[in-house]
Amino acid sequence: MKPGKPLTLAAALLAISVGVAAVSLAASIAAKTSVQEVSEGLTCQCGCGLTVANCNHPQCEFAVPVRTRIEGMIANGMSRPQIIAWFRTQYGERVLSAPTTEGFNLVAWIMPFAALFAGAAAIIFFFGRWRSRAPIAPIAAGAFDPELKRRLEQELRERI
Repeated sequence: MKPGKPLTLAAALLAISVGVAAVSLAASIAAKTSVQEVSEGLTCQCGCGLTVANCNHPQCEFAVPVRTRIEGMIANGMSRPQIIAWFRTQYGERVLSAPTTEGFNLVAWIMPFAALFAGAAAIIFFFGRWRSRAPIAPIAAGAFDPELKRRLEQELRERI
């Protein structure tokens, strides 16, 4: 073996180890759940209509304890879906800031798009029918039946 070969092999192994460590660190940082991220998925129950993350009441009876609870859950190693599921079991569907995409709630996601599509289809259909009708040709002056014209004039004179 040449004297430089083990050094090159050691440098390559060191570079690979550092790369793997950097990737795993980046993945753990990306997977780290934050209080902000979780609290955006929950609706504040104080009546403000905002999420727990955005509640504008400084001493909110709901948002402040929930944020503290979320911090504790994250410290215990719970993930965002687990925390959201826990709050869903405690407070029901109303605590979620967006409807789930399962069961009847799927209608809330589909109906706006279906209504928009149906409306656009109806407009296109009726506009196409309106444009496809042939224009009505004017009636020529001499095309009237003389007997009908005489009867019309007579009835008009009788009413006056």
